Amino acid sequence: MAITADASGSAHYHLRLGEHSEPLNAWLGHDIALEFTGSIVCVNCQRPTRKSFGQGHCYGCFRRLARCDTCMMAPERCHYFQGTCREPEWGERHCFAPHVVYLSNASGAKVGITKPSQMPTRWLDQGAVQALPILSVASRRQSGLVEALFRSEISDRTHWQRMLKGEVADIDLPALRDDLMERLAPGLASLRAQFGEDAIHPHAEQRLARFDYPVLTWPERVKAFNLDRVPRVEGRLMGLKGQYLILDSGVLNLRKYTGYQVSVTLSARS
Repeated sequence: MAITADASGSAHYHLRLGEHSEPLNAWLGHDIALEFTGSIVCVNCQRPTRKSFGQGHCYGCFRRLARCDTCMMAPERCHYFQGTCREPEWGERHCFAPHVVYLSNASGAKVGITKPSQMPTRWLDQGAVQALPILSVASRRQSGLVEALFRSEISDRTHWQRMLKGEVADIDLPALRDDLMERLAPGLASLRAQFGEDAIHPHAEQRLARFDYPVLTWPERVKAFNLDRVPRVEGRLMGLKGQYLILDSGVLNLRKYTGYQVSVTLSARS
């Protein structure tokens, strides 16, 4: 599922159905059914797999690819310089590149990291209603070390149930940024002393972004579907937020089922 935002910050969703991309915003209020066929295809090698690992990989690719290593979730644990990177050339292309440290608000204030090219996609994927880039960092490992420093003061996680209930109060992210930068100044100074003054510096455009999501009704209780247990999901499409479909019968995280072969039926209500 692809998400984009227009100039006003309104999110637009498209669901890929074979070679066709279906705009989902237009289907709000209508019926949708999704049925897992039982087939899973590895997103890397395209081979069938009985189980998905690391969001759509077979076990072999999950064990072999650098993008599936633990340092992807915890960049501060990068082990390239120990000579143990699974794919050194891939790591040089993807990890030794500028990253951005940001603050966002999806279920409350959190810190995160992304590549400049992934703004605002990363924020939309998380269901953020506000986002603010604060620091530019020279590499993924360094961004992970900065994020770990910020974690001592602020969460790096999204509470998905709260995010899907729409119970998200506005946060003064610029004020939070200033407070965190002051409190964490000694730690940032220590990282700059290690990597150089230019390695970690304020992001050039610290502009607050705001996003709105197409939702008719927020669920009072958040019930998540599991396609591995119940292969057919159906209901009235009530909203779209983050990577979730919000139905009147429950919610489904499509990102979780990357690589799954699923048939989709959309039915217009009169």
